[in-house]
Amino acid sequence: MPEGDTVFRAAHRLRTALVGKTLSDSDFRVPRYATTDLSGARVESVRSAGKHLFIDLRRPSGTPVSIHSHLMMEGLWDVHAIGAKWRRPWHTARVVLRAGDIEAVGFDLGVLELLADPGPAVAHLGPDLLGDDWDAARAVENLAAAPDTPIGIALLDQRNLAGVGNVYRSELCFMRRVHPATPTAAVDLPPLVDLAHRLLTANRLRVARVTTGATGRGRELWVYGRDRRPCRRCGTAVERGMLGEPPAERSIYVCPRCQTR
Repeated sequence: MPEGDTVFRAAHRLRTALVGKTLSDSDFRVPRYATTDLSGARVESVRSAGKHLFIDLRRPSGTPVSIHSHLMMEGLWDVHAIGAKWRRPWHTARVVLRAGDIEAVGFDLGVLELLADPGPAVAHLGPDLLGDDWDAARAVENLAAAPDTPIGIALLDQRNLAGVGNVYRSELCFMRRVHPATPTAAVDLPPLVDLAHRLLTANRLRVARVTTGATGRGRELWVYGRDRRPCRRCGTAVERGMLGEPPAERSIYVCPRCQTR
């Protein structure tokens, strides 16, 4: 699933292309909004909130409306010149927005809805790691509130802090020498939260996510996706396991030597 830095980057591209422009055409390819026409609406802002993305518009009547999307597992927002070849098949497009010679297409969006008030859609989220109002102390407090929960599960709970997904979960735990199954009460939370903020901030506009500091292909990550390959720190084979209860269990990558239970 795309993580907070991926959504931030998508919002940045859309913001650069659309903010301040008036939509010449909109095409919603989901039954609920099939007849919706936002042509004439002005794009006022594009922003991310954790893994959620909002395109805020104002209709010619002055009424505000927000396009709320969540990429889920397969989603993608793309921006290109009108007439350019799409990166994905046409039938996977869920919405097409055009302004001048620019076209923004949302493919395979897991959530797509129009909201008069976008606030309630993200009211459940904890502090956004890439938000202007990032609050590290509150994120630590949220994590500490469930001391028996494995830290690897707590990090994925967007109600604690918003933006961490499966890649960052494995990388953060490795870098802090913590096994993801460790109860949250046994983890030094402030340094972990600070590291999460620094990693996502560093990667927010990068095409390729890097946690090791090495940008060479295949050298970007410490453990994620590297099962049975040597740990970059000690040489022990990285192991892949599962954490959580079905159907919410997710894969974890750990070095059994650097991250003892």
